[in-house]
Amino acid sequence: MMQFDFSRNHFELFDLTPQFELDGAALESAYRDLQGQVHPDKFANSSEADKRASMQWSTRVNEAYQTLKSPLNRAVYLLQLNGINALSETNTQLAPAFLMQQIEWREAIQDARAGGDLPALQQVEREIAAQTKTWREQLLVQLDQQQDLPTATNTVRQLKFVDKIMSEIDDAYSALDN
Repeated sequence: MMQFDFSRNHFELFDLTPQFELDGAALESAYRDLQGQVHPDKFANSSEADKRASMQWSTRVNEAYQTLKSPLNRAVYLLQLNGINALSETNTQLAPAFLMQQIEWREAIQDARAGGDLPALQQVEREIAAQTKTWREQLLVQLDQQQDLPTATNTVRQLKFVDKIMSEIDDAYSALDN
């Protein structure tokens, strides 16, 4: 079996520049190429050691791909490469304005759900999607251009909260469908 270096980070694994802005097609292509080399099916008639190594590499390639494919996970990973745990439970500071906005969104979701108001729920979703797009654009600048890791950490934490709110919206849609 060919040798792979487990010490390489996810970006190196796919031969990509470690940055927030990512060429999705290049990631997809590199992922398919690597999976073609390490997929367990390719080693079905190989030694047990090669089968195990293939399984480990296939798992590693999948994890790296899933991390880099998601903008939020990619940002968390970039910060991690710089020694920052953006989602540390000890880091609980968020701007009061953001916390108030989050409360307003959650209340609007609850009201729409309780009232069976699909248009109101869709409006909240559009608002959050627009804010998410803005924060992702800010992350691009913060991580790739300014290397402003503390500010990027805060942006990532806000996006993680919004991710949870989007799950609440999905739950509300399910409740309205029933």
